[in-house]
Amino acid sequence: MPGNTSNPEWWRGAAIYQVYLRSFADGNGDGTGDLAGLRSRLPYLAKLGVDAIWLNPWYPSPMADGGYDVADYRGIEPVFGTLAEAEKLIEEAHELGIRTIIDVVPNHASDQHAWFQEALAAGPGSEARERFWFRPGVGDGPPNGWQSIFGGPAWTQVPDGEWYLHLFAPEQPDFNWNNPAVRQEFLDVLRFWFDRGVDGVRIDSAAVLVKDLDSVEESYTDHDGVHDIYREWRRVSDSYGGRILIGEVWLPDQERFANYLRPDELHTAFNFDFLSSAWEPAALRGSIDLTLATHVPIGAPATWVLSNHDVARPVTRYGRAITSWDNADRRDGMPSDLELGRRRARAAALLAMALPGSVYVYQGEELGLWEVEDIPEELIDDPMWERSGHTVRGRDGCRVPLPWSGTEPPFGYSTGEPWLPQPPQWRDLTVEAQEADPGSMLRLYRTALRLRRELLGDGTLTWLPYGDEVIAFRRDSGLVCLVNFGAEPVALPETGSVLLASGPVDGGLLPTDTAVWIMEAR
Repeated sequence: MPGNTSNPEWWRGAAIYQVYLRSFADGNGDGTGDLAGLRSRLPYLAKLGVDAIWLNPWYPSPMADGGYDVADYRGIEPVFGTLAEAEKLIEEAHELGIRTIIDVVPNHASDQHAWFQEALAAGPGSEARERFWFRPGVGDGPPNGWQSIFGGPAWTQVPDGEWYLHLFAPEQPDFNWNNPAVRQEFLDVLRFWFDRGVDGVRIDSAAVLVKDLDSVEESYTDHDGVHDIYREWRRVSDSYGGRILIGEVWLPDQERFANYLRPDELHTAFNFDFLSSAWEPAALRGSIDLTLATHVPIGAPATWVLSNHDVARPVTRYGRAITSWDNADRRDGMPSDLELGRRRARAAALLAMALPGSVYVYQGEELGLWEVEDIPEELIDDPMWERSGHTVRGRDGCRVPLPWSGTEPPFGYSTGEPWLPQPPQWRDLTVEAQEADPGSMLRLYRTALRLRRELLGDGTLTWLPYGDEVIAFRRDSGLVCLVNFGAEPVALPETGSVLLASGPVDGGLLPTDTAVWIMEAR
């Protein structure tokens, strides 16, 4: 059934589906996903039971970093379609009860953006260069020793001798947010998309906009000045009634993290602490407690995320001996027991969906896809590969196009050759194959999302005593979630009815690496 599009606080308990457009569905046969493909699959998303879709950047871009190098913030990349198609997508999604959230990339643009091209032509000391971070070098080198997040120096020299800052790839020059023209430009960009019906924006790299170039240390994360920016943004979103701001905020300090969620700033922010936790009860319980302790006092809903376009897929991650973010995300070639990973990923899905707040599902997560780690080197697209000197294969493994139907690639994704190759073994993981299998990951997600809409979402939880090896809590509706991390099965409660389980729970026992939802007897 369609979600409720009239509730102004829908976002507090929403299920949001992340669409990596390039890899979702191809409507014109060129091998690259597009708006036509997404529009044709909207009924699939409605049946899945999500409240909104979040799309990675769809703007015109040279694709030096998968579209996060934006050349025009008010257009659509021609490979994906047209602005008219984007407006049609928003309208058609609304008709199915699905809202649309888009990425806004405020830290940097493409080096092909008109402003940057103007800055290059205008020369040192020009007003055009003040929109970016152009500086003279020191001696024969850059202005300082800052390093790019993608590897290598964070400065690139232009022919007239000045250097410009790029925290990411050289093709992504950073905006100078001290410049009033930059601030005004992005307020206008927000209005442009809100006028076209977009329901919210996800803010890429939200904590790094403000820089201190005079600092000896790399000083660009979480400066106080960034909050003035988001208070301005919030005034714009509030003026449109119910449009939301979602931050990509990577901060270890939860008190600083909470500052972004004050009532006059962002509505929600991604919870990377939960995503980063090992498959271990104390770590996950601690992350849940920390998250709720951060959000509840300021009245902000938590978000729960198991995967996205930047991290290894859960089936692969949870199948490894080490499952924490730092040690298992990009361990090329590190063995993974996919059966173990699949069992844990199913349990993790029920855990995440049962928690109070909103939940994100990254495309393919609901199919149980694994990380593709054997993409031929000549086909690797992620700039991390080149920037690391071919030591880090990058994020392409979680961006491989989805398998929809059939028994061999391209699995109904396209009539052409996909931009990244799909494993032939995915024949058992297509949407078509899983539709017919009551025990499939897809069917589990559909049932869980339906029950979640009826019984869960925003609210509170109460921990239940069930020993150190079990995570157990009760939600306001009376739904109890149990996840067994121990080696031995544990007994289910003597009363209540099983609504859903991630695996068999025959004989009143909950096996290892299994989650169950139980409705208490009233």
